[in-house]
Amino acid sequence: MLDKVEDTGKHTPKRKRRVIGMRRRWIMGSVFPVITILLLIAALTSVILIASYYGNAHTALETKARAGVSYFNTYAMTSYNEYYRSASLYAGNFDGAETIELQFLDRSGRIDISSRGQTVGLTPETAEVRRALDGGKMETYSGKDPLTGESILAVTAPLWYDGSVVGAMRLVTATRDLDRQVVLLSLAVMGIAVVISGVVLAVNLTFMRKIAAPVADVTEAAKRISGGSYGIQIPNKYDDEMGQLVDNINQMSLQISQSEKMQTEFISSVSHELRTPLTAINGWGETLLADDSGDPEQLRRGVRIILRESRRLTNMVEELLEFSKIEDGRFTLRVEQMDLQAEVEDAIYTYRELFRQDGIDLEYLSAGEMFDRPITGDPERLKQVLCNVLDNAAKHGGSGKRITVSMAQEGDYYAVRVRDFGPGIPEAELPYVKQKFYKGSSKARGSGIGLAVCDEIVRRHEGTFDIGNAEGGGTVVTIRLPISRGEE
Repeated sequence: MLDKVEDTGKHTPKRKRRVIGMRRRWIMGSVFPVITILLLIAALTSVILIASYYGNAHTALETKARAGVSYFNTYAMTSYNEYYRSASLYAGNFDGAETIELQFLDRSGRIDISSRGQTVGLTPETAEVRRALDGGKMETYSGKDPLTGESILAVTAPLWYDGSVVGAMRLVTATRDLDRQVVLLSLAVMGIAVVISGVVLAVNLTFMRKIAAPVADVTEAAKRISGGSYGIQIPNKYDDEMGQLVDNINQMSLQISQSEKMQTEFISSVSHELRTPLTAINGWGETLLADDSGDPEQLRRGVRIILRESRRLTNMVEELLEFSKIEDGRFTLRVEQMDLQAEVEDAIYTYRELFRQDGIDLEYLSAGEMFDRPITGDPERLKQVLCNVLDNAAKHGGSGKRITVSMAQEGDYYAVRVRDFGPGIPEAELPYVKQKFYKGSSKARGSGIGLAVCDEIVRRHEGTFDIGNAEGGGTVVTIRLPISRGEE
């Protein structure tokens, strides 16, 4: 009975913890590093843009200052009156006076002329003024204005007359508009980064929800299977790798269920099979022991039954022993160069008289044809295969009262075919007849592992062991074994 794992939409506490744990590991291991790198890139971009904005503002002021100083040092520094007149005109017609203040300073650093007259007579206290006057080079300043307390950019360039610094031209601009633009730009960059990070997080959470929930379902089902709920089936709603995983687990669960069922049936069957001959042996032993008549016919009959049931018990124990060797890896071959035809004919000779007693005719169709090339194999194991196949043919196809055995060379292989003329095997059961413990719909006595042992022996000889239905009725077993090469 196969169970379905129902998806009720409600998570058990353990399943919730498992899903949350997977999401946390995914976020911390994959999403968080991506978001961190994204934010670092946004911060670095903001820093670069800020530096670029302020650098461009500095460059613009320096360019204006350099052009103005070049004009004054070349044309206007002929006398103080000419300098003062040119400076007044230059300040009055200064391009950019709305955002930039133009100042002319004397040698002491006091403002003589300004495009904004409010600062005339004042002495700027920024450091670049003194450096420009003393060093004779253009200097810049960025920071708070000590006089007004606002943020400014300032460029001071020296004015020369007769080889000496006699004053300076100073350009000053407030940076509040520039600061506002930089802040807005930084916020925009960081906002874009945050939005992208949110999208990345949302996409990954959606992805994880589609992955974590199915994984939790599969894990829960696997846990139930490991706990003994064999045969449960997980509803497959996926058409990707997760769907393949679900199909594989469902197939595994089904196979485990079938294996468990076959093992249970095997134990029941073996118990029954062992009990039946033991009951017959015990019954006939007690009967013969209690029989005081000494009837020879009764004695022979009882001994014959006891021998037959003993042989059946011996065969079953040998099958179980071989199966246990296969399961724990102790199954080995003792290979040598051997005559396969001789082994086939020996098995036929052994079983022909036994089958005749049961009314079954055993025919060897290859009589007279010689197959003198040897094979490399274990004679005892291959004889075991042949005897098991013949015994199965009589057990399952004996109602046809006829069994044929043939041997032929097919390329580099010898093919031995054993056919009975019984009811055959249902087509639906053919793929499973070589599986261990499988007995199908057959009511014949046996452990269900004989054919599995035969298949393993032939496979280890690098041959093939095939079972199918023959044309005209009955079952045919084909054993193919490779012929030894001459140089080997």
